[in-house]
Amino acid sequence: MSPSAPSPSPSRARPWRLVAAAAVCLVSFAAFWVAQRVAHVNMLDVMVYRAEAETLRSGGDLYAMRATSANLAMTYPPFAAVLFLPLTLVGVPLMRTLSTAGNLLLVLALVRLSLQLVRPALASPARRADLWRATLWVAAAVVWCEPVWTTLRYGQINLLVAVAVLWDFTRREGSRWAGLGIGLATAVKLTPGLFVVLLLAAGLLLWRRDRGMNPWLRTALTATGVFLATTLAMVVALPSDSRTFWTRTLFETGRVGHAEETANQSLSGVLARLMHTDAPGPWWLAAAVLLGGAAMALAVRAAVRGDKAVAVLVTAFTALMVSPISWSHHWVWCVPLLILLYDRATRAWPVTGAVALAFASFALWWVPHDPGRPELDQNAGQMLLSAVYPLTATAVFAGYALVVWRTRRTGAADAPEALREAVADREPRAGVAPRSAAPRTVAPQAVAKE
Repeated sequence: MSPSAPSPSPSRARPWRLVAAAAVCLVSFAAFWVAQRVAHVNMLDVMVYRAEAETLRSGGDLYAMRATSANLAMTYPPFAAVLFLPLTLVGVPLMRTLSTAGNLLLVLALVRLSLQLVRPALASPARRADLWRATLWVAAAVVWCEPVWTTLRYGQINLLVAVAVLWDFTRREGSRWAGLGIGLATAVKLTPGLFVVLLLAAGLLLWRRDRGMNPWLRTALTATGVFLATTLAMVVALPSDSRTFWTRTLFETGRVGHAEETANQSLSGVLARLMHTDAPGPWWLAAAVLLGGAAMALAVRAAVRGDKAVAVLVTAFTALMVSPISWSHHWVWCVPLLILLYDRATRAWPVTGAVALAFASFALWWVPHDPGRPELDQNAGQMLLSAVYPLTATAVFAGYALVVWRTRRTGAADAPEALREAVADREPRAGVAPRSAAPRTVAPQAVAKE
């Protein structure tokens, strides 16, 4: 009997599925592009980035610069202006087109890396077609959520920052490049530095337990080194601008915008609107310390237990919550969050649906918002709508904390029974020799495996 031919893999047997996904994604992106043109998006932020780069090329003062009709100033470290230099090489219309196209490609990259973070098995060569098919379907949907829409509306760099961070967390174990993305992202925009805190805390705990170098600690050291090297290079190349940023501009949160603006979806914004003031002061600091500390404890616990996806996303949303200003377009981290919830909450699909609705509803823009600062006089209903992202993140934190508490409680309840079984195993029986009580060893690699 002749041997039967091996059956083709599902991905190869049905290439039309990948083609269909690509077609749907292309149609969705094209419709998105047309919708943005019809809406006459101004791409204000990419114009500011271009002005920063032009100021750098002309030798001007980066932090005295003002750009666009909104009189916007530079708020990032000096390295950002170096990153934006390519924007000055083309005309403004082409720059806007390239910015939109580049951000759409970054949507695909964000979805693909998020899928790899949540389901690492999808990164295997055998499942590459499955990964791309899922990437295309998800990207076709999430491009319409408010944080992504607003990022492309302003020509912002949020997708680039998120992709740089996720690139590090999805590298193969032992990669010498892991940490490069986080280090550079922190040199451009300081908030990704909280991921270094996660890496360092988890890495030190694992080192203390296993007495050896681990991927978390190695990535933390690489990210810190890249950030310091980049920042020191700017001190040498741009000493005056560096001194201005690190001694003055860094502490001038008011130059970014008013805290009470509905677009500010951080704890500071919620408290400013709640207290009808643009300076929540010590109340924000206390809330940020309490929530940030509790959330980071959950993130480090997840990291030590090998749940990288939860650790990364809890850290990302903690950074958004505790930052003085977190504009709605900074919340592009909703994309990996929705993928994680869909993957793990199959029995609780209403939870995933509710979170998706929060980020797709544009609810925060249903309240009065204009240069007259009506947010200072919001009623209770308006406050709820303009706090939709922080409330969603808090609910996710609380839900995860409840799962952790129930797991601990279940484990504690099972402990007496397990102890009785262990004692019974060690008691000598008539005519039976007692079992050996040799300790069971677990390879550190299995515990610390990412």
